[in-house]
Amino acid sequence: MTNLELYELEGCPYCAKVVSKLEELGLDYESHMVPSSHSERTEVEAVSGQTGVPVLVDEEHGVEGMPESDDIVEYLEETYGDGAA
Repeated sequence: MTNLELYELEGCPYCAKVVSKLEELGLDYESHMVPSSHSERTEVEAVSGQTGVPVLVDEEHGVEGMPESDDIVEYLEETYGDGAA
């Protein structure tokens, strides 16, 4: 059981990449769909300091708002996948 939260946007290919990795690793997560307008993304901005998505929160491991899909996928693999210690 994980405490993962993902801020994402419907139809976002970068978000889909992260969702695919979460599903591949069999991880449960809470999805937060953000508005398409950057100016309305106050929730994700409060978490990460920026309005882009995807953004991952993993409170269990002290991740408070990780942006960038490639970084998130790498983090998930290292923390929960085959790269996990």
